Amino acid sequence: MNQMSAIYVGCAGWNLPREYWPLFTGHGTHLQRYASHLSAVEINSSFYRPHRPQTYFRWTQSVPASFRFSVKVPKVITHVQRLQGCELLLDEFLAQCSALGESLGCLLVQLPPSLVYDEAIATAFFQALRQRFAGAVVLEPRHASWLSADDLLIEQKIGRVAADPSPIPGGGSPGGWSGIHYWRLHGSPRIYYSDYDPSRLQALAEHVHTSAREGIDTWCIFDNTAGGFAVGNALTLQALSASISTL
Repeated sequence: MNQMSAIYVGCAGWNLPREYWPLFTGHGTHLQRYASHLSAVEINSSFYRPHRPQTYFRWTQSVPASFRFSVKVPKVITHVQRLQGCELLLDEFLAQCSALGESLGCLLVQLPPSLVYDEAIATAFFQALRQRFAGAVVLEPRHASWLSADDLLIEQKIGRVAADPSPIPGGGSPGGWSGIHYWRLHGSPRIYYSDYDPSRLQALAEHVHTSAREGIDTWCIFDNTAGGFAVGNALTLQALSASISTL
């Protein structure tokens, strides 16, 4: 039997809407308060601008040893360069976020909807990334052509994100390399705004728990932050998953 793997549940960013303040410790920074109850966070700000290594180091010093960060790969790599000629950019990015040390749990590569899968370009990019980074990596493609990239993703040990809603057929389930499962809940039907109802969260908790029980490192990140529902959904999912573990 596989050993139960970790389940990392959190949000895109550690903003705490005021209505959830009573649920979190009243002391410390927003990140320290957030990390007192949730086990992971996705850093999306790295997509838009670089952060100094000292900033990443300060963040990792603010969280428990078991807490993990997922870091979004910069837009200049995925959307401007479109995965081409990125070696120096990867060096710069990894030099920054590696200051997280053991708290760096995953890199998220999110692609623009217009980026069609090109095997040669994708192979060169992921080989360059893997020459520099051996940790967990997940890909969120948004063009259906990337469904034919599974052989490459398996070879390079890259998981494909299970997104909701997903713009590609079958994109709501994890794909690619089976060593990591990463759910990204954007809010449905209204992206970034919609709340997830209890029945949907219960079903998700069962999927997440099954994944971890199979020995797969499992992530679930709520990105429905615009309406303030992400924190509540993450707390509910975490509680539901824990209750399944006790059955």
